[in-house]
Amino acid sequence: MTALTVSPKFQVVIPKAIRQALKLKTGQKVYMRLNDQGQAVLEPELDIRSARGFLPKIPGVDVAHIENDPEGPEWPGGCAPIDEAQWLERRVSTS
Repeated sequence: MTALTVSPKFQVVIPKAIRQALKLKTGQKVYMRLNDQGQAVLEPELDIRSARGFLPKIPGVDVAHIENDPEGPEWPGGCAPIDEAQWLERRVSTS
């Protein structure tokens, strides 16, 4: 355990070992909260790119060669307009 000194402005320096373990970068936001035991917990804000690959691959879909246009013909499943969606219940107004 490493001791920290609180400055007159209530600032602390995060020790290098902890910065490395949390993979912190300069300018990155870190959230601090108290857990149920009253201990301070640091939680780094994650970059959305760090989530890449956490979902399993979709069988039969090669996402490496899909153009970045959800309206395009190469997009898996296509993006049919909402009025053509088969799952959409059609409601007819009687007024």
